[in-house]
Amino acid sequence: MKQYLLKLIEGQTLTREETHHIMLRITEQAYNGSQIAALLMGIQCRGVTVDELLGFRDGLLETGKRIHMEDMETLDIVGTGGDGKNSFNISTCAAFVIAGAGYRITKHGNGGSSSVSGSSNVLESHGVKFTDDEDALRRSVEQCGICFFHAPLFAYGMKYVGPTRRELGIPTLFNLLGPLVNPCQPRYSLHGAANQSQLRLYTAIHQKLGDRFGVITSYDGYDEISLTSGFKITTNNFENVYTPIDMGLTYVTPQDIYGGSTREEAKRIFDNVLEGTSTEAQRNVVIANAACGISIIEPNISMKDTVAMARESLESGRALQTFKKFVEINS
Repeated sequence: MKQYLLKLIEGQTLTREETHHIMLRITEQAYNGSQIAALLMGIQCRGVTVDELLGFRDGLLETGKRIHMEDMETLDIVGTGGDGKNSFNISTCAAFVIAGAGYRITKHGNGGSSSVSGSSNVLESHGVKFTDDEDALRRSVEQCGICFFHAPLFAYGMKYVGPTRRELGIPTLFNLLGPLVNPCQPRYSLHGAANQSQLRLYTAIHQKLGDRFGVITSYDGYDEISLTSGFKITTNNFENVYTPIDMGLTYVTPQDIYGGSTREEAKRIFDNVLEGTSTEAQRNVVIANAACGISIIEPNISMKDTVAMARESLESGRALQTFKKFVEINS
């Protein structure tokens, strides 16, 4: 570790191979908490590079559990989290809307960090049991179009940096890794970033990985399409700015998409959206994110048409039936 810390002190960056090696050594418990903290702070103070983040990603995937679904064309829709907005479970709702529209989803998620209820929390509140069994996960995709990867069951290396991260109490590069270590490495992804800097970082990473991607950030700091402002999206094919009006929708306020102060309230909002009893603002923000996810898989379909597809999935009840089937299979 000393050689890497000295490089950081001298203002140098680390290579992808070096951070890959560091991650492997972390999982072997070769470093103490002080060394890991120094490394994380050294990188955090100047900002993580594309290659540094890719190396940590490579190490987490290598030391974690992989799920082989290469024969399936699936999408993951997930944000970096940590935007501090405490919106309701928008991307998780959107995942079931996309699956209800006939596409396959391999959703990666975890418990809430800056929000009351993360994707794992809201699914668990419905009785969902998390599993790392590949056959069970594949069966879920085949029978209802979606499965869920509870991150701690797959990225084993995260537990070795957990105590240090908690003691530091500030965001580090590991806050950015979650969306990048989906255990099946799906062909398509829609990743939400909390700011323009994260959007540029994620875009460069995806360009190196060569997958089909979209990265979005709302201009007022949400790591998803919030409809509270315009948003930017970068993909393999284009970079664009949209407003809610461009999508045939209307602006909403932060309070309209607030996730509540308890997990029970978050669960109720989630259920209301899928059951068709939510507010128009809550329904539209899910439709917007689902539409954007569909557009990554179907780049030749206009955004307004994917909005219509997402709306039909939700308002016809197909998204709700998909969710009910998912809970039945995974409980």
